Amino acid sequence: MRPDIRDAASVILLRDVGTIPRILIGQRGKAAAFMPSKFVFPGGALDPGDGAMPLAGRPGARCMARLAQGLRPETPSDAPELLLRTAIRELWEETGLQLGRADPGAAASAAQAPPDWRDFLERGVVPSAEGMSLVFRAITPPGRPRRFDARFFLAPAEALAGDPDDFSAASDELSLLQWVPLAEVRAFDLPFITLVVLAEVDALIEAGAWDDPPAVPYFRNAGGESGFLRL
Repeated sequence: MRPDIRDAASVILLRDVGTIPRILIGQRGKAAAFMPSKFVFPGGALDPGDGAMPLAGRPGARCMARLAQGLRPETPSDAPELLLRTAIRELWEETGLQLGRADPGAAASAAQAPPDWRDFLERGVVPSAEGMSLVFRAITPPGRPRRFDARFFLAPAEALAGDPDDFSAASDELSLLQWVPLAEVRAFDLPFITLVVLAEVDALIEAGAWDDPPAVPYFRNAGGESGFLRL
């Protein structure tokens, strides 16, 4: 039986963009069903609880419009906001880093939040997607044990609510979390799609457009069609 395509989101955290740009990666476990032992960006599949978590801020209109383009029939109509929440939640779970704003009322509201978000709010932070930009979209090719319609977001480390080097709250899903200079990251064992996305990030930084890309590549592998489009 062919695997279903699941909507997913990943976060490429970027720091020191004006000097020696670095991004955050971590290593998947050897026993992982998808991309075992590979170094990847934090990310994962959309979760039902993401629909009940409000955002304190959103990206610009162009990013939101691109997220709404070319949705598959089975994708929820509110996918643009859901995917932003998914990206923020997955980053939190896998790295312990929070894209959000400090909010005195966050901890008090944690008990009423979806279970996956309670620890996030208990730290006095509410999720915010301000500063995030969509830079790539790709659907996993057929023949893989798991398939995702993945959106890759770029976000500056300045949008984090805490210390970008504090991974103490991270789960064990990713190990060897580290900030790696873009010029050196290709020496790691990376999935092919990660290499393709990194090339796009390199080009955007070179053009000074990493925070508002003029176009977003979309590698489609669905509905009998395959190839690159531009959003």
